[in-house]
Amino acid sequence: MADEPKPIADMAFEEALEELEKIVSSLEGGDVPLDQSIARYERGEALRAHCQKLLAAAEEKVEKIRVSGEGKPTGTEPLDPE
Repeated sequence: MADEPKPIADMAFEEALEELEKIVSSLEGGDVPLDQSIARYERGEALRAHCQKLLAAAEEKVEKIRVSGEGKPTGTEPLDPE
């Protein structure tokens, strides 16, 4: 019995990225039958979206520390204010 792939929602960023890289490599190799290629592509797309979501969440947490003229921290602001 083949192991079921781990649910993408349960994956950490690094784990999802590693699997995505393996999928890309296998698709670039061209040695995968068409039906398996399509299934891998679909999982790869879901992994890409998951990684993008995790990165966006991490970016929201990253803040830049504001410093006063005396060099003392005065608060924080978004890293890339829009």
